Amino acid sequence: MRKIAGAVLIAFFISAGVLCAQEKPFIHPGMAQNRQDLDYMKKMVLAGEQPYKDAFDRLKSITSLNFKPQPFAHISVGSYGANSQGGSELSRSADMAYNCALLWYITGDKAYADKAIEILNAWSPVLWDFDDNNAKLNVGLTSYYFLNAAEILKNTNSGWKPKDIAQFKRMIVGPYYQTIKDFFTEANGNWDGSMINSMLCMGVFLDDHAMFNRAVERFYHGPNNSGITKYVYPSGQIQETLRDWGHVQLGIGEFEKAAQIAWTQGLDFYGAAGNRLALAYEYTSKYMLGEDVPVYGIISVRERGQNFRDIYEAIYQHYQTKGIEMPYTARVINEKTRPKTSFSLLTSVRAPAKTIMPHHLIVLKVPDNVILQAGALNTVTVQPPAGAIIVAPGDSVQAALNASVNKSKWVVLAKGIHTLRATLRIPSGVTLSGEGRESVLMLSPKISGKTIENLDKDMHDVTLRDFVLEGGLITGVEFDPNASRRNRSYMSAPPRAGIEFQADRDNQMHNIRFEHLTVQNCTKNGVSVRGGQQVVVKDCSFNDNGANVIPGGGLLHNLHLTHSGNIDVTGSRFDTSTFGSGIDVSFCNDVTISNNEAARNKLSGIRCTESNNVKVTGNLTEGNDENGIKFDTLLDSFKNIIISNNVAQYNTGRGIYIGKVVESRVANNTIVANGK
Repeated sequence: MRKIAGAVLIAFFISAGVLCAQEKPFIHPGMAQNRQDLDYMKKMVLAGEQPYKDAFDRLKSITSLNFKPQPFAHISVGSYGANSQGGSELSRSADMAYNCALLWYITGDKAYADKAIEILNAWSPVLWDFDDNNAKLNVGLTSYYFLNAAEILKNTNSGWKPKDIAQFKRMIVGPYYQTIKDFFTEANGNWDGSMINSMLCMGVFLDDHAMFNRAVERFYHGPNNSGITKYVYPSGQIQETLRDWGHVQLGIGEFEKAAQIAWTQGLDFYGAAGNRLALAYEYTSKYMLGEDVPVYGIISVRERGQNFRDIYEAIYQHYQTKGIEMPYTARVINEKTRPKTSFSLLTSVRAPAKTIMPHHLIVLKVPDNVILQAGALNTVTVQPPAGAIIVAPGDSVQAALNASVNKSKWVVLAKGIHTLRATLRIPSGVTLSGEGRESVLMLSPKISGKTIENLDKDMHDVTLRDFVLEGGLITGVEFDPNASRRNRSYMSAPPRAGIEFQADRDNQMHNIRFEHLTVQNCTKNGVSVRGGQQVVVKDCSFNDNGANVIPGGGLLHNLHLTHSGNIDVTGSRFDTSTFGSGIDVSFCNDVTISNNEAARNKLSGIRCTESNNVKVTGNLTEGNDENGIKFDTLLDSFKNIIISNNVAQYNTGRGIYIGKVVESRVANNTIVANGK
């Protein structure tokens, strides 16, 4: 056992070599492609090589030298494009400018350079500001095209005059950068994805390292839905998977653009979090092509198999050169997008790599430590015994529990929504089960408080399993979960807790078990055990719990354990607590936390304080706004802690932080790309 005294910060790094600031001079041209890439693309087109020649012909056919830009001083676009003032005109100009710049580079025809310059010069002295709902998104979705066009024109003999370049820079620094400099944490992740790649382009064009690095930091550690591990989950599921597939493709396409720009400048966004972008594309492609994928929540079918966006070429080409095969992405390209592509195929071209390719490509797969199935499943995991009490939706769950007292009976929630008009009180010696994820228990939207609590302070021998506890005001499918009444962060959210088992003495309650249970969308704690002995949490999914309601942000978590002992938490998911931690343990003894996922929480993934004999092993903690794993000493030092074989990555704070400790063993942890 390793003995450590005093305040100690321990960090064992297995570095991926991907996270660093950009300090060396920028490459120019240096956004989607560098000069060698552009020259190679031009060579392929002029030699008539396919598919580049056909893409070039299609690009020419949609690019008009008769295009007339229509600049606006004030761009104002509402949600989903409503009440647009100048939005569509701006977008068309941005697209046409890049098209013309590409054609100028390929053909050498000065007319295309002149048209691109005309478009940029028309907007740069006129545009003042952006307004209304889509202000930041308008910047994110247009500046990439304007800036790539400008980068080509500036670094070729295009005839773009210095005074006009200076005017364009003023537009970029002024209305463009000022609108997006603080990003937009409140929105779905496609917004910040677009702003990240736009800000990278701004930094390159302006030779501004601080601006560029601001976007780099956002990609790795952005809050809410922003950073790469926030927007794409370890399985490849995307933050907007429950929304629709148009927005999913928009979002991963914007993050891929950021990766392409970073790669041009020598940074590897593609490799971040175990090739997370490749997982996102494979997940999306597989589902869009009609196959099933693992999902947490109710997967959207909106736009499934329809409107394949032209976003797949660049990412596929990159991972091919890295020796990684993406079979579903390849199918989308060959069956859906390649026959129609123009711009995206040409801008995906890289000069041939000098490395020797392996004979057999590696097929991408989800890492072994990812929790693909936890919480309530499609079916029950244990069949109820004969004589179990079956409760139909609308019948009294409390009456069934009361009837089971001292009889060691099961109460089974039949499929459907069981709406409670008062807190459900659990007696000793009972198993409350469901029939899988279609058994949903929730408080009436008209009331607040706890959904489930213990009947007696010395409750014992209780199991909850195989159902969903919904903490939100509604259940079922929604178009935009990020903006729904389930969202815990909205200011008027009512205080609604999931499960609170509360005693008056340490270890007063006994034998409490949660298994294949889903608890989600509670504004207070998802599950809180205060004073329990022999507590087991196995294969559960406690996510999206803990908001800024009374008693306040930072005190409410997905799983809260205090004054308890003999605790085993394994194989479960504790993600996206809006204001708290995934797991928060205090004043406990004999705790094992193993093989769980604790990701995207506002505080730490796993936090422990004033506890002894704690073993934290084999967990994935990523994308948390504070630390991955935190042993936080407030009063006494820890005794006997083991932290081993965990992955702590892309957390904004530290991967692993340890305060005062008497005895500990810390070994074989993978700590990558954390902020500190």
